[in-house]
Amino acid sequence: MTVRFLRGSVQESLHSLVKAGSVAAALWVVLASPLAHAEVSAADPIDAGMRACLARADRSSTAGQVQCMDEARSAWRAAADAALAQMVARLPAAQQKRWKASQQKWVAWRDAEDTMLGAAFATSSGSSYQLYEADMRLQPVRDRALALRASLATTTGRPVRARACSADARCEHVSYDLNRYYRQLYARMPQHARPAVARAQSAWRAYRDATTPLIDEHARLDLLGARLATLKRLSETVNNR
Repeated sequence: MTVRFLRGSVQESLHSLVKAGSVAAALWVVLASPLAHAEVSAADPIDAGMRACLARADRSSTAGQVQCMDEARSAWRAAADAALAQMVARLPAAQQKRWKASQQKWVAWRDAEDTMLGAAFATSSGSSYQLYEADMRLQPVRDRALALRASLATTTGRPVRARACSADARCEHVSYDLNRYYRQLYARMPQHARPAVARAQSAWRAYRDATTPLIDEHARLDLLGARLATLKRLSETVNNR
């Protein structure tokens, strides 16, 4: 939970810097801050590779910086696939099926999310928002890879028995705020784009429902917290011109 909201504070700093037009400073906040990478060691080769890419003179343009983030996104996707394959290989058949279903729901959500992000950032102008959008496309893939790595490191093959969200005050609170920011984002989006928001949220709920029985309460809180941070950021970004 601490990590998730630390990253949220980093994203708030990014949002303020982007609005002020400070692209270089915004990149430093997201991509060089230790808080932005609190989930993994600074020596992680994917993060290190992205930082090196961003520092290259031939990637100094907005398009070049976005390309660096897109390459990191692809690398994190490969890392997620590798972690899932390793974990499934050591699980009994019933658990394998549940994890594969979780991944299918995640892929469906990722695709719907990308469409929603495109619609949301189409309401904002300025090249700096391209960086913001690229980061928001990257983070869910990175989160999934890290979550799968964590599950791989701790998996026992036994079903996880977490309390229902209604019995966990923190889960209830985050869920309430999450739904509130979803409604706020939906209301701020242009009417023609609202179906994309609804589809993305529906796909996320399907992913959540397929995944939460497989993870512990702390991982569930991270999953919910990530969604809350995304919806809050987008609700504050839509229609900024």
